[in-house]
Amino acid sequence: MKIAAFQMQAGGSTEDRLAQIEQALHDSDADLLVAPELAITGYGRGAVLRDLAQPKDGPWVQRLTQAVRDSGVSLVAGFPEAEGDARYISAMIIDRDDPDSPLIYRKNCLYGPYEKGIFQTPERSLVMTTMAGLTLGFLICYDIEFPENVRRLAHSGAQVIIVPTAMAEGPAGAFITQQVVPVRAFENQVFVVYANHAGSDESYAYQGMSSIVAPDGQQLGFATEGGQVISASIDPDAYAQSRDENPYLSDTVALNLAHP
Repeated sequence: MKIAAFQMQAGGSTEDRLAQIEQALHDSDADLLVAPELAITGYGRGAVLRDLAQPKDGPWVQRLTQAVRDSGVSLVAGFPEAEGDARYISAMIIDRDDPDSPLIYRKNCLYGPYEKGIFQTPERSLVMTTMAGLTLGFLICYDIEFPENVRRLAHSGAQVIIVPTAMAEGPAGAFITQQVVPVRAFENQVFVVYANHAGSDESYAYQGMSSIVAPDGQQLGFATEGGQVISASIDPDAYAQSRDENPYLSDTVALNLAHP
């Protein structure tokens, strides 16, 4: 399976960003394209995100479902989701083999006053699916910084963790993108696909440094500055030796360290 991470340049209108995602789908030779957290609207637009938010079957999902049909490339993209009066930071998951049944993952770990002032925390969910014979699990941004979240997905059988993100620029952002994300892959012996924004918008500057990381912690793809697409072939069989040498998941159970 070939997965691409679309590091989007921050800023621009919702229409412009939707068009960028559509174009990236049509230009891609990957099986799956991953766009950032709140990719459709941009992350830093503040309280207006409450008004912009759409339901999981709204025009954005319908439009990008058609783009998946036309391109033959599956898509994960972040958007502000409306459900009644509630607002969530969500990711739409549209499978090219079943585009009429998109999945939705809602961010569980909201970060800071900015997110908590606009969005609600959903009930904890474990969202997983199978594409091209691989089991994918989903998190958004701050979610991956809690090792329990990745471990929970790995113990449930996820081979690839998909993470749309909006990591801010700075020493912490650089450390998380270059150190924490590879450690999460290594300590769970899974692939991690981490798709960030680059540049700046009304409120934030972003770290960039999107990556695709293998179970042995090595980066298969890494983006620096600016908007760009990185991709990598995902082959779990190529990392059987790494899993044998680093049996964290099985030993978590054997040592009675697993979460109840």
